[in-house]
Amino acid sequence: MFSHIKEDISVVFERDPAARTRWEILTTYPGVHALLIHRISHWIWTHRFYWIARFFSHIARWFTGIEIHPGAVIGRRVFIDHGMGVVIGETAVIGDDCTLYHGVTLGGTSWNKGKRHPTLLAGVVIGAGAKVLGPITIGVKAKIGSNAVVVKDIPDNATAVGIPARILDQEKSRQRDDMAEKIGFSAYGVSDNMNDPMAKAIHVLIDHIAQQDAQLQTVMQQLEKLGADVDTDAEIGKAFDVNFINKIVD
Repeated sequence: MFSHIKEDISVVFERDPAARTRWEILTTYPGVHALLIHRISHWIWTHRFYWIARFFSHIARWFTGIEIHPGAVIGRRVFIDHGMGVVIGETAVIGDDCTLYHGVTLGGTSWNKGKRHPTLLAGVVIGAGAKVLGPITIGVKAKIGSNAVVVKDIPDNATAVGIPARILDQEKSRQRDDMAEKIGFSAYGVSDNMNDPMAKAIHVLIDHIAQQDAQLQTVMQQLEKLGADVDTDAEIGKAFDVNFINKIVD
């Protein structure tokens, strides 16, 4: 038990830059309090004292705003940041090193007995307000975007966003981020399927610029083979692209 408490405190320092001292964490972090009480209530639950276990979890909810059913299985070094509004169902399983932000729901989609809540494998990160529903599995080190609604399995190392959640094309996202960095424009945190028309327009522009950049590089390579003196940096085109996007954003 004490080793779990030490880990729960240490992991806060790793994932929350606002943490200053161990005493501050132990006395003012509701996520730590909720996990501590859950470990007690879960032990009671496994020994079949169901009402007492539920009573302990009810007390934890009242003090922390975090509702964890005593039947839920939670691994080591789990961090619940802020935590208000977090709901974790009876048959949920959370692996080691997972992170949950406020408003997260690990809920069920059926009134039937048996496994009806999600399983999170090691290293999963779930953004604020996300809903992960049903007996699904979220793969190792997968990430769920804020306010996403996930009702299907998510593979290892994937990122899922939107309603319903869709898995981002990692290669396309990487290429887009590289191009955005190259032209001096940051488009992080925005996905293809978000409903913001401005975000969609910017993504189309960045993809178009990337396509033009590839074509321009091909043309310049051919000109170089013919002995022409060309500017491989294409600074003029780059400056035009940056100014064009800045005008649209403004």
